[in-house]
Amino acid sequence: MVSIKQQARREAPFDALYHNHHSWLRRWLNAKLGCSHTAADLAHDTYLRILARGSTPAPDQSRRFLTQIAKGLVIDHYRRQRIETAYLEALSHLPEPMSSSPEEQALTIEALVEIDALLHGLPEKPRRAFLMCRLDGLNYSEIANSLGVSVSSVEKYIARALLVCHQAMHESQP
Repeated sequence: MVSIKQQARREAPFDALYHNHHSWLRRWLNAKLGCSHTAADLAHDTYLRILARGSTPAPDQSRRFLTQIAKGLVIDHYRRQRIETAYLEALSHLPEPMSSSPEEQALTIEALVEIDALLHGLPEKPRRAFLMCRLDGLNYSEIANSLGVSVSSVEKYIARALLVCHQAMHESQP
């Protein structure tokens, strides 16, 4: 990897990376997504991630590196799309006076995407225990039976999930 700061003294590898692979990356993403506009957005986001990272791959690793980043962005795109579809479907079942403005909907979708990412950062059992407790309303004993663990383990799982939520809330505040 070459630091982007080091590139200022010579030909910039980031510029070469972009010039040599951008069209290929857009075509690759378009083939995966079937939408040239989304492919262009995700190709752009791929290069933004590289800039944020501050280093570029070795020239012989460029496409593998770009593909790895782009695959993650495609997964994020589909996850967001799934969340947005589910939310809008739930909204469609509400009476008209209870529906929210497009701005409120966008903010809610962003919050749901953040919550989803936060929960997917947890290991499987703590995530499932937390969701069973908060969404399904199960008590710790019922969760323990369902997961095949002790009540003490469920307590630890829930505590871990709550700690992650607490930390995320405090990180988002100024």
